[in-house]
Amino acid sequence: MPSATDELIQRLYQEPPDGFVAARTAAINEAKEAGDRDTAKRLAALKKPTVAAWVVNLLALRRPELIDDLVDLSAALREAQRGLKGDELRELTAQRRQVVSALVDAARRLALEASGPAAKLPLGEVEATLTAALAEPDVAAQVRTGRLVRAASYAGFGEVPRPRLRLVTDSSAEVDDEDEEIEEADAGAEVVEFPQPSAKEKAAAERRRREAEQKQRELRRELSAAQAAEKRADEQLEKSEAAERDAEHLVEDLDAELAELERRRTEAQADVARRKQARRTAERETAAARRRVGDVQAALEDLEVDEPD
Repeated sequence: MPSATDELIQRLYQEPPDGFVAARTAAINEAKEAGDRDTAKRLAALKKPTVAAWVVNLLALRRPELIDDLVDLSAALREAQRGLKGDELRELTAQRRQVVSALVDAARRLALEASGPAAKLPLGEVEATLTAALAEPDVAAQVRTGRLVRAASYAGFGEVPRPRLRLVTDSSAEVDDEDEEIEEADAGAEVVEFPQPSAKEKAAAERRRREAEQKQRELRRELSAAQAAEKRADEQLEKSEAAERDAEHLVEDLDAELAELERRRTEAQADVARRKQARRTAERETAAARRRVGDVQAALEDLEVDEPD
């Protein structure tokens, strides 16, 4: 059973990306006002998704059964490829294309319902992400969360390399028959003993063996060093990507703060205009009152002058 915060996060990731930052800021402010600092901190860590990631999130959150079908098909494809079941693999591959196409269409409809018919959707990235989910269980697990931040991609498909197959024709079958006949003939032939290698040849063979072993050891050391360098590069890449995401997050937060400040500035300007208008009205009323006082005073003075001595 998802918690209230998890449900809130799901709602945020169903928001179109152009409204994500504002919705997240409002949710953070509500959590702070309620004194729930942990939830506010958790919400502040959420990243804004790209449009493609948002479309996939909609599919995962609103039609999770379709993602389950995708994962089941992925498992069947891996099993067929491990067993090198050609007919089954071809059938499942065709099914994969149909399933991915159907999922992209379902995601498109959900996105258009949420953002309007005029929305421009990167359906190619959506398809690439769903294809990656078919090939990679880790990607499928991320898709299932409904919290993707960016689209995924996959260069190939499957866990094991495909074998090199030879096309068997009638001529090749004849060759095989000839090979069998030769083997049968050899079976009835006299066994020929080959001469044993000389000491010089043995020494040369031993030298080549030691050289090959030495070369293998050197290559293993190079492979180990290359793998270590690759690991360090991957770690550095992850750090760089995390730093980039943090910087983007900061920009989004600052944009949200600027938008809020601009809204407050607009309200303050409107308030100044209202107060200025009220001042001008008060000035006119004051001037009218003063004129009225002057008129009354003048009338009184005229009456005093007209009175008989």
